[in-house]
Amino acid sequence: VLVHGILDTGQVFRGLAAYLTARGVECLTPSLSPNDGRYGLRHLAEQLKRRIDTAFGPDTPIVLVGFSMGGLISRCDLQDLGGYRRTRRFFAISVPFAGTLWSELGLGGRGVKEMRPGSDFLAGLERAVDRLKGMEIVSYWTPFDLVIVPPTSSVWPRAHNVRILAPCHPCMLWSAGLKRDLSTRLGLP
Repeated sequence: VLVHGILDTGQVFRGLAAYLTARGVECLTPSLSPNDGRYGLRHLAEQLKRRIDTAFGPDTPIVLVGFSMGGLISRCDLQDLGGYRRTRRFFAISVPFAGTLWSELGLGGRGVKEMRPGSDFLAGLERAVDRLKGMEIVSYWTPFDLVIVPPTSSVWPRAHNVRILAPCHPCMLWSAGLKRDLSTRLGLP
């Protein structure tokens, strides 16, 4: 299950989903709404949970891939909505685990505020992080990210952190190095 970020739709994963599908992986790339997060990230996580349950049933094991804000939506599903019970692995791509300074500009709604460094939302996720115990978690990040500021906000002590030298935030989804690493970790050809 591939979860998009702010102002994106599931279409942002066209290339990555095609890459995984060609290797035998069934991909779900839901478009969550409103994609600006105005009602908060939990609202989008609840939507994500319903989409996963509809597509796969409530008990089928899944792998989650979250991009940018989609990684925080994924964490909310995993930690607050019980998604950890069915999720085997969580791959985070340029996720602002410690927030992003861009959210301080005051643009956007509740979801943007929840991505501020030190927000109550992020603190709540950290308080419940033990629910992820035993789950394989990989965080891909680039030092050239100008959306996740500082870029090291995507480095998460709970994860195996992999630096990808992609030249920009959305470029992470096109990175051949990221695709190869993800394939290897999933045991794909």
